[in-house]
Amino acid sequence: MQITTDAMVIRERNIDDSDRLLTLLTRDRGVITAYARGARRMKSTLAPATGLLCYSRMVLFKHRERYSVDKADINAVFFGIRQDIEKLALASYMAQLCAELIPEGEQDEDYLRLMLNSLHLLEKDKRSADFIKPLFELRLLSMAGYMPNLVSCRGCACYEADPMYFLPQSGQLTCGGCMTPQDTGALPLSPGVLTAMRYIIYSDFQRLFNFALPPEGLKVLSKTCQTYLLTQLDRGFTSLDFLESVRSSS
Repeated sequence: MQITTDAMVIRERNIDDSDRLLTLLTRDRGVITAYARGARRMKSTLAPATGLLCYSRMVLFKHRERYSVDKADINAVFFGIRQDIEKLALASYMAQLCAELIPEGEQDEDYLRLMLNSLHLLEKDKRSADFIKPLFELRLLSMAGYMPNLVSCRGCACYEADPMYFLPQSGQLTCGGCMTPQDTGALPLSPGVLTAMRYIIYSDFQRLFNFALPPEGLKVLSKTCQTYLLTQLDRGFTSLDFLESVRSSS
């Protein structure tokens, strides 16, 4: 059976001297794995459109539960990201998160929209890497079943206090008065950062990127979202290690 779909390469693995195994984030079939035979050959028509972070119109052949790429035409390759090491490191981290978090075969176009919009804004410098990274982490986590409960304090149900505290282990909020000695690792949130986190997880997709925080607020947001992600997933990411090494050396 032949299938035509738009897809982004979010992981690639070389099988041998000529073939690639691709993890694709597709528009209408979620994450799938597909073989790209001959894609490593210099003269292959698949080579330009099947590299990491390539967004292409693909013709796939499905046999039983296996896919192979018959044809691929480039939609976008994000040259502006590939020419900046920090942007490329962040984009690679985002791709790895998609490959790890999005359930295979889940049909939700918003996963691809989140990736494409984030890359577009990052490439065109319409949003900074400091803005995109925590937004992407928290929204993707929420979509993939790890949405925190940011409605109110878990104890007294107050909506806001200064500060509120975020608990990465449980994904809940607590005010200072309701904190317990067991709440180790609680992260203080100013009203502005908490408002931004609520906006990221609860807002309509069309308005997702339309908020602002000062640099200090973005630092707190970034630390909070990254801590929550690593705590919930209980694992590290090589692409995140590389991103942090790039940032520390710049």
